[in-house]
Amino acid sequence: MARKIMHIDLDAFFCAVEELQNPSLKGKPFAVGGRPESRGVVSSCSYAARSFGIRSAMPMGKALRLCPQLIMVSSRHARYGEYSDRVMERLNQLTPLVEQVSIDEAFLDVSDMPEESLFLAKRLQACIREELGLPCSIGVATNKLIAKVATDVGKAGHRGIEPPNAITVVPPGEEARFLAPLPAQALWGIGPKSAIKLAELGIHTVGDLATLPENLMRDHFGKNGYELKQRALGIDSSPVANSGMLKSVSNERTYDKDTRDEAVIQKTLRYLSEKVGGRLRKADLAGTVVHVKLRWADFTTLTRQTTLPTPTDQDGVILAVAQDLFAKVWHEERYAVRLIGVGVAGLIPAQRQLSLWDTGLEKEHKLLEAIDELRERYGDKIIQRAEQMKPRH
Repeated sequence: MARKIMHIDLDAFFCAVEELQNPSLKGKPFAVGGRPESRGVVSSCSYAARSFGIRSAMPMGKALRLCPQLIMVSSRHARYGEYSDRVMERLNQLTPLVEQVSIDEAFLDVSDMPEESLFLAKRLQACIREELGLPCSIGVATNKLIAKVATDVGKAGHRGIEPPNAITVVPPGEEARFLAPLPAQALWGIGPKSAIKLAELGIHTVGDLATLPENLMRDHFGKNGYELKQRALGIDSSPVANSGMLKSVSNERTYDKDTRDEAVIQKTLRYLSEKVGGRLRKADLAGTVVHVKLRWADFTTLTRQTTLPTPTDQDGVILAVAQDLFAKVWHEERYAVRLIGVGVAGLIPAQRQLSLWDTGLEKEHKLLEAIDELRERYGDKIIQRAEQMKPRH
């Protein structure tokens, strides 16, 4: 079965965050970066500024000459880091296989998810836009190389002052055909110097490179020649590797209609606890901090958490703590709930004790793993608790 890899790139990320803080900037040419008098450079620029030819890494003085009305905004990296963490948290809610490659860019492996790639990409894009107010472009393919190039192609085709919000899907088997017309520099490992060398050989596109015999590739690029040839054919087997252990695992649900129905809320808490527990077990992690997130009808948002004496990945433990935290802050006569979330932090690798006899915890863990496998194969509804089932008449 072909892999499903997504590459996400936040559109003009620094500028998008600044627009959230100062909506009057929206639609105007502005750049985030250093002052021209101190030889500052452009870190990021709005799409309105890009229409004047302004680009990242350009000296701010040159940017002002291209666009005298350019608005300069000082960088606030701490704030950008906060928003980046929120984005990565959403990515980890979708899958534990996330590789963050920069503050505004990441790969996701969603091969195990039954939904179609385009559906997942649209859902993720909508989540980031609706919950965080940030635009992003996504490339989807069978490997990291093609997914990244797909994102670049989607963004490059954009015109106008609004962010691209592009989604580009390359179907399995179409990798080489997708790459063929692109300039050779679209591939990883081909910089300006390599491009000049290739042009001297009459190689201008990725398709040209793909047809070059391997012996000539070795002659001109040495040991890297074979890898370049593979990339030109759209072949890349590199895995999506976590750049570090997850900091937390969480899931949320926003109600279509605000609710005060405690039975509905308790059912949601159970569902979210089971989802979090399942994701922990899939990633072979356990955590010591359980937290609950609540958003009332007036959009007031709060979180509460408890530290456990021992790490857990057990649905029942997570649910019991979540129910207790919820009960301490919710008052039926005053608050209607708009959103509720459950999460576990303080993560460490899960440790299992080997024993000649199964303890109660071990039996529970094996049962949950069996349920996880059934749900992954047949869907969440394959196993239901008695109270979830509708009575037959």
